Amino acid sequence: WVVNRVHAANHPYAATAADDLATKMAKMRQGAFVFYRGTAHLFHADMATLPPSTSESVKTGWTWIGGDTHLGNFDAARDSTGVAVFRVADFDEGWLGQHTWDLRRLAVSLVLTGRDNGLSDADIRTAIEAMVGTYVDAMDGFKGSSAEKSFKLVKSNTTGVVDDTIAEADAKSRSQLLDKYTVVSGGRRTLRSLADLGAVPAGVYGELSAAMPAYIASIASAKRKPAAFYAVKDIRRKLGSGVGSLGRLRYYVLIEGASSSSSDDVILEFKQSAASAVAQAAPGRLAAGSYGGNEGCRVSRTAKAQLLDAEHLIGCTQAMALPIFVREKSPYQEDFDPALLTSAGKLQAAAGYLSQALASAHAVSDQDHDAAVVPYSIDKQVIDELVGKRALKDETLAFAFDYADQVVLDWAAFAAAYDAGIPLY
Repeated sequence: WVVNRVHAANHPYAATAADDLATKMAKMRQGAFVFYRGTAHLFHADMATLPPSTSESVKTGWTWIGGDTHLGNFDAARDSTGVAVFRVADFDEGWLGQHTWDLRRLAVSLVLTGRDNGLSDADIRTAIEAMVGTYVDAMDGFKGSSAEKSFKLVKSNTTGVVDDTIAEADAKSRSQLLDKYTVVSGGRRTLRSLADLGAVPAGVYGELSAAMPAYIASIASAKRKPAAFYAVKDIRRKLGSGVGSLGRLRYYVLIEGASSSSSDDVILEFKQSAASAVAQAAPGRLAAGSYGGNEGCRVSRTAKAQLLDAEHLIGCTQAMALPIFVREKSPYQEDFDPALLTSAGKLQAAAGYLSQALASAHAVSDQDHDAAVVPYSIDKQVIDELVGKRALKDETLAFAFDYADQVVLDWAAFAAAYDAGIPLY
């Protein structure tokens, strides 16, 4: 079952990205947590059949969730106001579903990562309890107060690894990013030729360039830059990034930026999108008409819904008949590194901030963002349907450890197939 599901999820991309798929399978072979990162489709197939939480209802099932919430999908970056914030960072699986699915998926990642980092199950249990308790407290604080409209995790209200991640993001510069990925020759900046940046055929270059007007139109007029800002200077294919989305085409598009000076050039990331894995467990929940039937626009809508003061360059388009999600490759961004959670204290502290970031994403993406999609207050519904904080903690703990054991078994089946040379894509 696992091998068949992995093959079915990845085979559609075999003709266009066999190189990235080979990289993806090799990454997933490394261990259970990396496998978990690459198989959100397995998780939500299980959510369709496993018992529901006692703290959910029909109304909580319309939470705008990330769908692939785990320790590797948080980061720190400057938002559109220039403030470096810690937040949820992946929107590929964004969909309407139960808030508890995100909580459960995050809790399982705490088990898998904690064990990888040599922590005891007792320490991991404490961290999961902190995560659930802080999530409930945050949603309770948002209920009826609209506090989610101003809540941000920044250096002044965080500590430990999260605080360090924010500081590292804020210390970065545009020149550092441009030096890494581009080169200036004859006064013109172009993308470098690197092992993970490949040249694109002329036809692909033309298709992506022609997709720019639709992308620009997907940005709200009040946030749109002058036309010259978006002038394309170079395009290359990005290889080897991420885990779950490996196999979907990804391109770096270098554009002019705010001035004709090459020092403020901008790198956009064009990323092929696909249907959300969450739809297996909640079919039809998000009407295709709400995102124009373009999965890239669904991802873009999720990012704009879940991020307070979302970056102005988030958008979507279509190229080569493929749905494309577009965002800036931010110069001021730092991934959250789960490998740094090497003590019980670090894991517990981080778990609290992770759950606050998750609660913020859930609460701010309800009627506060678009009442036509979610017509009521999700934070109110979550608290109103809560059987009890202790009950939700116990339920999430039981699920997290049981499902982590299942992930290990699933990974073992995958690893055996990989080692035997069975086609996985």
